[in-house]
Order: sequence, then structure tokens, then C-alpha cells
Amino acid sequence: MKYSILLAALLATLGLTACERAVVTPAPAVVTVPGPAGPSGATGATGATGETGSGTTGATGATGATGSGTTGATGATGAKGTKGETGGDTLVIVPQK
Repeated sequence: MKYSILLAALLATLGLTACERAVVTPAPAVVTVPGPAGPSGATGATGATGETGSGTTGATGATGATGSGTTGATGATGAKGTKGETGGDTLVIVPQK
């Protein structure tokens, strides 16, 4: 019995230590930095100029004739109306804005 308790304690210790996680740190990312720039290359040749179009401009159309109508006469002035009658003893109040 003395050995069975000791053996159980030993197995429990081994079991608990086996459950521990091992921490694995990832490797840092490698960043490559470009070196200094090299010398500039030679300038390229200039391209050829395109051809100009050879189409002609069309003729301008003729202007239309001006109308020959006459202006109509001015109408007569209408007759003036007569003055209205007073309202008697009616009082009208007009509010001002």
C-alpha cells in the first residue's frame, strides 16, 4: 500500500507535466531592403509624326430672305369708367402690412 500511493503520486506528477504547453515563438519576418539605384539608361528615340488629314471644308449655305410684312396699327384707347357710389354708413378697415 505504501508503494501504491507513491506510484499514484508519481503517475499524477508525470501526467500533469505532460499537459503543459511548450511555447513556440515564431521566427521574425524577414524584410528585404533594396540596395541603391543603378545609373539611368539611355533616352529612347522620338516617334514619327502622324500624317495630316486631307479632307476639304464644305461650302457655306445661303442666308434666307428677310420677311416683308408690315407692322399693324395701334388699337384705340378704351372708354374711362364712371366713379363708383359711396357705401353709405358702412365702415371698411384695411389692415396695413
